[in-house]
Amino acid sequence: MLKNLSLFVYLSLAMGLVVISSNFLVQFPIHHFGLEEILTYGAFSYPITFLITDLCNRAYGKFVARKIVYFGFIIGVLLTLIISTNFDDIISIRIAFGSGIAFFIAQNLDISIFDRLRKNVKWFIAPLYSSLLGSLIDTFLFFTISFYNTGVPWVTLAIGDFLVKLLIALIMLIPFRLFINKIKDFSNKESYYKI
Repeated sequence: MLKNLSLFVYLSLAMGLVVISSNFLVQFPIHHFGLEEILTYGAFSYPITFLITDLCNRAYGKFVARKIVYFGFIIGVLLTLIISTNFDDIISIRIAFGSGIAFFIAQNLDISIFDRLRKNVKWFIAPLYSSLLGSLIDTFLFFTISFYNTGVPWVTLAIGDFLVKLLIALIMLIPFRLFINKIKDFSNKESYYKI
C-alpha cells in the first residue's frame, strides 16, 4: 500500500509541476524559424499531463485518476496565480483562468475516454485516442479563453499548439508503454480507490 501511495504522490507532484511549467512557458512564443505567431514553449510540456493521467488511470482506475487531476488543478491554478500571473496584465489573468478551465475539462474527458477504451486489445488505443481528443478540447478552450479578442494571433497559435500536441501524443506512447510494463494494474483492487 505504501509503495502504491508513493506512486500516487509522485504522479500528483508531477502533474502539478507540469501544469505550472506549461502555464509559465505558454507566455513565450518561439522566436526561431518564424514560429513566433504559431508556437509557444508551453506546447512541448503540457501534453505530458495526458501521459500522467493515463498512467494513473491504468494503474489505479478512473476514480484515482480524477484525484490526480483535482490535485493538479488546485496546485496548478494556485501556483500559477502566485508565480506567473501578472495581475496588471489582463492576458496573464486570462491565461491562468483559461488554463484552469481547459485543464479540468480536457483531463476529465481524457479519463472518461481512456476508461472506456482501456480494455482494447491494442495497448495504444486508449492513451492515443484519449490524449488526442483531450488535447483538441484543451487547445480550443485554452486559446479561446486566454487570447480571443486580444490582438494575440490565437488561431495560429492554437493550430501550432495542437499540431505539436499531436506529435507529442505519439511520442508519449513510448514512455507509456515502458512505464506500463513496470506498473501493475491496480484498478481492479478496491482498496486502491481510497488513495
